[in-house]
Amino acid sequence: MWRPVGDFRLVRQRLSRVWPHVLLVAGIITVVFPFLWMFATSFKQGAEIYNISLIPRRPTLRNFAHLLENTKYPRWFLNSLIVAVTVTISELFFDSMAGYALAKLQFPGRDFMFILILSTLMIPTEMLIIPWFLMFTKTGWIDTYWGIMLPGLISAFGVFLMRQFMQSIPDDLLNAGRIDGLNEFGVWWHIALPNVKPALAALAILVFLGNWNAYLWPVIAVESPRMRTLPVGMSLFSGEAGSEWQLIMGAATLAVIPVVIVYSIFQRQIVEGVALTGMKG
Repeated sequence: MWRPVGDFRLVRQRLSRVWPHVLLVAGIITVVFPFLWMFATSFKQGAEIYNISLIPRRPTLRNFAHLLENTKYPRWFLNSLIVAVTVTISELFFDSMAGYALAKLQFPGRDFMFILILSTLMIPTEMLIIPWFLMFTKTGWIDTYWGIMLPGLISAFGVFLMRQFMQSIPDDLLNAGRIDGLNEFGVWWHIALPNVKPALAALAILVFLGNWNAYLWPVIAVESPRMRTLPVGMSLFSGEAGSEWQLIMGAATLAVIPVVIVYSIFQRQIVEGVALTGMKG
């Protein structure tokens, strides 16, 4: 005998198990497909670029050769790499040091200084561009690496992030280092930093990606073609290349490589940090 109610419940249970996987697969395809198409198009030529196929009929490296030999793309790539790596190292050093001081050291005005640092997060970057430009014009830093990097060498968000993680370090552990003869710099370097590796990894990824993709300030601070960063150069190159999408996709493909490398290096630290946090909870 047919039981519609029981069959309906069984179908609903099966659908409730299947639909999350369907949505997950659809989301992955939606996110990944543009990158796959970009990668495939960078190996195509002529009218084939308008074919949605992800497998080029006659794959070629001419697009990459043209970028490296006939444009300033290598210089733009180098400029972005110098800026992103330098700013990332600077933020990891200064933000973690400031976060340690605000979390573990006792000095007059500490809380007020922390609130003052946090208050800068409410100021949009667009409001600071004109003061930065006027200041760097007077100092002669426009169209230099210092002019591009200086506004990001330390950030309020990085200080806040590191302070929150530093607060989780037991004071007894730090005092043990002081008893063993370490000064405050040694305590910060040898004890505090190893205990906040997940935070350092997360901050490194965020800072590197932010500076690698930065456009608004570099396009104002840079005047000569040889000092352009990758986003600035690619935006102008897109206009120069016109409808040669294979060159634009080739440039975008090369630009993704450092991002993948940085994420591959630091993602293990982030995953381990999340796992340890879950175990502690």
